[in-house]
Amino acid sequence: MALDFTLDPAMTPALRDGILDLWVDVTNAGGAVGFVAPVTPDAIRPELLKHLVAMSEGRSRLLVGRDEDGRVAATAFLTSNTHRLMTHWIWLYTVMVHPRHQGKGYGRDLLAAAADAARGLEGIEAIRLTCRGGLGLERFYGSCGYKEVGRVPEAIRVAPGDDRDDITMLLPLG
Repeated sequence: MALDFTLDPAMTPALRDGILDLWVDVTNAGGAVGFVAPVTPDAIRPELLKHLVAMSEGRSRLLVGRDEDGRVAATAFLTSNTHRLMTHWIWLYTVMVHPRHQGKGYGRDLLAAAADAARGLEGIEAIRLTCRGGLGLERFYGSCGYKEVGRVPEAIRVAPGDDRDDITMLLPLG
């Protein structure tokens, strides 16, 4: 069964908690979403609050995918570029699919829904995102139409002695 995607859902305590739980579960399953396992909700909550503030200020939009039980199963934040010379593209942040749904094609569905949402934004011509090297994420994004446009070697320190590349990917929407 496919996920049901919603752009800009009403932010409720249940949705907020669902996103937080998703983020914790994705991180603890080894996902590269800004943290390193093990994490607790208390560790992630401040970062989620930053996203929620950006949403309340109109700088970011939330895309949520819910499973057949109505649970938050996937998310991505579409975030405007504030630099006046770069307003023709947006950032895609915190792209997550719950581990219980891995391998079902929901990651591709999430990226397609994000691209559709971005095409609906006036003046947006491309999506950029960054990903952590060493996990094959650039191959996944590449298979979804993104192109690698930059790489900073060893820019992400996962642990002492474990540095990963910071890879920038671009999806032209035209």
